[in-house]
Order: sequence, then C-alpha cells, then structure tokens
Amino acid sequence: MKRMRRARARSPKLYAAMAGLGLVAAAGTALVMPEASAATPGATGYATQNGGTTGGAGGTTVKATTGTQIHQALCGRASSSTPITIQVEGTINHANTSKVSGASCNTADGVIELKQISNVTLVGVGSGAVFDQLGIHVRESSNIIIQNVTVQNVKKSGSPTSNGGDAIGMESDVHNVWVDHVSLLASGGESEGYDGLFDLKANTQYVTLSYSTLRNSGRGGLINSSDSDLTSSYVTFHHNLYENIDSRAPLLRGGTAHMYNNHYVSLNESGINSRAGAKAKVDNNYFEDSKDVLGTFYTDLAGYWQVSGNVFDNVTWSSPGDENNPAGPNPVSNTSVSIPYAYTLDQASCVPAIVAKTAGAGKGLAVSDGSCTATTPTPTATPTATTTPTATPTATATAPTGTNLSIGAGSDGSSKADGTSYGNVRDGDTSTYWSPSGSTGSVSVKWGSATTVSKAVIKETSAAAGRIGSWQVLNGDTGTVLTSGTGAGTISFASTSLKKLTFVISSANGTPQVAEFETYAK
Repeated sequence: MKRMRRARARSPKLYAAMAGLGLVAAAGTALVMPEASAATPGATGYATQNGGTTGGAGGTTVKATTGTQIHQALCGRASSSTPITIQVEGTINHANTSKVSGASCNTADGVIELKQISNVTLVGVGSGAVFDQLGIHVRESSNIIIQNVTVQNVKKSGSPTSNGGDAIGMESDVHNVWVDHVSLLASGGESEGYDGLFDLKANTQYVTLSYSTLRNSGRGGLINSSDSDLTSSYVTFHHNLYENIDSRAPLLRGGTAHMYNNHYVSLNESGINSRAGAKAKVDNNYFEDSKDVLGTFYTDLAGYWQVSGNVFDNVTWSSPGDENNPAGPNPVSNTSVSIPYAYTLDQASCVPAIVAKTAGAGKGLAVSDGSCTATTPTPTATPTATTTPTATPTATATAPTGTNLSIGAGSDGSSKADGTSYGNVRDGDTSTYWSPSGSTGSVSVKWGSATTVSKAVIKETSAAAGRIGSWQVLNGDTGTVLTSGTGAGTISFASTSLKKLTFVISSANGTPQVAEFETYAK
C-alpha cells in the first residue's frame, strides 16, 4: 500500500461552489455552524427497509461523557432490547472506556461495544462527541442509530489498538443500522497501522451511511471481507464526502449498494470497486481529481454497475487488464438495479457545495432538501422523564433523615485507584475512600432487592475537598439520569425504587476521593 497523499487544498471550482451556498466566511470572520440536536429526523436509504430503523425511539434518554458510561447505560436496561437513546458529550477514549457486565449487554475494554443488543441510538450532542483512537463495534445487533460523532485515528497495529483498526465496524448478523452525520478520520494507510473507516462483514444488511465524511485513510471501507463472504448487502451511501482515500470507497464483494449525491475528492488509487458479482447503482455523484473511481480492480471476479447523472472532473483511468477493469473513461451501465425506497436526487453539479454544508459531525444534522439547499430538521420532542436533570446539589439541600441505606449494602464501579475500594464509600468511615483510576469514573451502591431512595450524600476526604466537579446520579437498573450537578454534598431527586444507584463523576480538579456515598429514603 502506498503512503497516502497529504490532503490538498480545495479546487477553485469547489471553492466557488461553496461560496455560492454561503459556506465561505468573509476574511476575518468565523463561520459558525448550528449546534446539533439530539433529535433523530428519520432514517433514509436501505435502513428504511426490512421493518425500518428507529434506534432508541420511545425509550429512555441518558447522557454519557465516558465510554464506561455508555456501557453502563446499555447494561442498566431491563433487557438487551429495551429502547434507549444515549446522548454523548466530550471525548471518549481508552482511559475512560471499561468493560461493564450485565444481563442486557456484552461489552469490552478499549472499544464501544454494541453487541447482541437492539433498539439503541448513540448520538453526539452539541458540536458532537469524539471517539479518539477508539472504534465503535456493532456485532449481532439490530435497529441501531449512530449520529453526530467523530471517530478518529483507530489503529489495528501500534498503540493503542481498537476494533481491528476499523473506525466503525459491523459484523455477524447485523441488520438495520443508520450511521448519519459522522466524521471518520484516519492519519495514514495500512503501513501506519490503520484499516477501514467503515467496514461491513458477515451478514450485515440494510445499512445506510449518510451525510458523513471519510478522510485521510488508505481504505475507505468495504462490504464483505473476502470473495467467499458474500452475505452482506443492501447498503446506501448518500451525501458523503470521501477525501484523500487510497482505495475502497467502498470495496463491494457481492451484494447490492446504492451510491448517490456523494462527493469523491482525491481517490488516489481506486474508488468504488465492484467485484465478485456485486451490483452498484451510482447516481448523481461528483468525482474530482481522482483515479479509477469506478470499476472492478485487483481481481478477475467481475462486478457490475448502473450509472447516471455523475460528474467526472479531472478523473484519470488506467488501461484494462486481467485484474483491472475500469468503468471509464466513458462509464456506461452493465446492469440494472431496482431501488425499493423513495429518494430525491440533487443535481451532481451542486453536490460538492451541498455536501460541504451538510456532511460530518457538528453540522446541526443539516440535510439537503433535494434541490441543492441545506435545511435543518425540526427537533422531535425528547422524552421528558429522563433528559433533563431535576436538581442541582448544594450543601443547603434538605438534610436527609432516617437510616443510611448504604451501610450493609453492596457496591461496585467503573475503576478504582490502587489502595482504594468501592466498599470504602459505604463503611461509615470518612478516613477510607474510593478514587477512580483517573479524574473521572463511577461508583455504585446496590441492594439485593428494590429499595426506595430519594437522597444521597457525597462526602469527600478532607485532603481532597472540592475536587469533584460535574456529576450525574443514575438509576443503575435502567441507566436513567435522576439528577446532575457539581460539587459534593446532599443530593435530592425524585423518590425512586431501584436496586442500584450510581454516582458518575464527569469532571474533577485532580483525583477525587469519595469517603462516603450515603443513601436515604427521604
């Protein structure tokens, strides 16, 4: 694999198109994009088929600022199919992503695991969440939505490694997944330790990748992992930007794929590689400054394509050979593909501008209206029971009364520093304490049967007073956020019957030392 070219400056033609849509700020003026909503406007493409893709619609909504909290939310559900929307903020990395166990999940360290589950939405809020050197792995799962996140610099070799080197990878009986408004970024090719940005393997079907950016990688992605694995199919790619990609944009081995209104810039070796009987419908895309953007490459196992309305701007084509069958220089269809869903095509000439305005995380979930104009979907109502924390703890909150329910209970957590213990937060001794293995983490108090709780008291050691910053209190059974705030003290929330109460530290000034996590009925 050749080393990738450096990302180049945009062409004058593209710059002019962007200016025409108001995408280029005046000199000295910052270009401000709208914040993203946690709302999901609705799946498109093949993800609408086979029963549709709704993610966590109708379920609870929780917030997460660490990978461990994402896993906790999955593991705290009543079952592996209980609908849930997880709003993600901040940076998710190896240091804050740990395996969490539970009957409703199957997670692992060093990767976000959406495994053997269904009915989940993972959405970045605001300008979007960043998954740094940490892949998102979907396996044996269905009805999943991933939105408004950046996944960057995931490696399969070197350090650290995650998800086999795939930014987003799906495999082993996955169906109905919508990946939307995400940014998938690498910093090199296979020789630098990177693999695919978006890989679908082993019977993954009914998937849509929309309004996303894929940049600076040796491999954009694939459908099916080998010429003997032809089980994945029915994938839509629309309004995406592929930029500075060596090959696999994507590689199709068998199956059916629909590519429309995508912008391909600097495909250095090859682009859409249809082989081993694959069928690609390629509509109204804009290919620019690239080589061999469509055809069958590196094999004598033919693939097929139906083309219409595409623009080929400064595209070069290699000569045909035994294992090289480029579609150009004058691409014509050699098959026909029937598309079962409704869609509206933007004219290819405006694709660079509309994709620049809508594709990627942090674009406010803006979409095309089908006439080269970007619009922002109207947010849908967020579930009222779980979205907004209901109280901010202060030392002046009503003092609890009655028995400290933590005494005699159990406890666990996300991590613990050497010399500390989860049990120290429920022993009634303020000289002992629990600390996470870092500045953030969670600790829980748990009971063998449902227990009614409406107050908690967080006590820091005197040596670490004031270190706790922002936090959340979760119903550990469901992952529901009961309240959030800042600083230690007495915390009040709606009286709740549960078996597990979790205190999540999202930010801190130094390493926290929680001496006691007291709980009370009132």
